[in-house]
Amino acid sequence: MNIIKSNNLSLQAALTACNEAIKKADELNIKINVSVCDSAGLELAFLRMNGSYIHSINIAKDKAFTSASFGFSSGTWTNIFKEASHLEQGFSNRDRLIPFGGGLPIIYEDGLVGAIGVSGGTEEEDIICAQAGIDKII
Repeated sequence: MNIIKSNNLSLQAALTACNEAIKKADELNIKINVSVCDSAGLELAFLRMNGSYIHSINIAKDKAFTSASFGFSSGTWTNIFKEASHLEQGFSNRDRLIPFGGGLPIIYEDGLVGAIGVSGGTEEEDIICAQAGIDKII
């Protein structure tokens, strides 16, 4: 058969993940933007906290897109570039590729179902908020 089945997050799961990431940001006393996309990198949900950095809107969206399109954390690119520095020149100029932490894949039953991207805090804080969103739905 020439059909490929794929699993994706529901809209409700995406909204829940966004809300949980924002809840964690409130606990950390930071203002974030958060985006959740399906396994193809198409955005399902986006929330912006009042007072968050405007420039971080697209960074959050691109972190989710980067993670979904490769199936691994956006921060993994830092190590890839360290190990194969010749790749940085080409990949770092790619539209929507974010090579630092805050974008995480959402894996369910060993398959990619989506990704979450958070921007507005430190790299570590963004990762903590993104993971909180994932933990609530998976």
